[in-house]
Amino acid sequence: MQIILYLLVLIAGMGLSIEAGLLGPLGIQVGHLAATLSIFMIGSIILSLILIFFVKADLNKLFNQPKWLLTGGILGPLYVVFLTIGTPIVGLGVTMTSVLLGQIAMSLVIDHYGLLGSVKRSIDPYRIMAIVMILSALWLLS
Repeated sequence: MQIILYLLVLIAGMGLSIEAGLLGPLGIQVGHLAATLSIFMIGSIILSLILIFFVKADLNKLFNQPKWLLTGGILGPLYVVFLTIGTPIVGLGVTMTSVLLGQIAMSLVIDHYGLLGSVKRSIDPYRIMAIVMILSALWLLS
């Protein structure tokens, strides 16, 4: 079961690269914010249809959560706008490697301190080496 989850996440990562590749040219043609809006509008419509027809979600529970849990919705559009702007300038490889570096670095901080409800996992030499290797990849791609 766990291998299937790894494969699904791998496919999701591949999808992010495709999305960034699509967003760059779209942003140049229609503007960065309009391109970002189009991605979220299409996604919102698809998710709304899934929620209406396939999943009976209790949206009252969603809006009764602590408000800080909902602030993740701010990060998605920022991420997409930055992809839309950066990809045509620095290229897809550098953009996605930078994204990976940011994700891993922040993940290590969150894990190290047990933030956001995660289990504490100390930063060790292996994790530091992982960051160094991603930095090396970024340098080699630049």
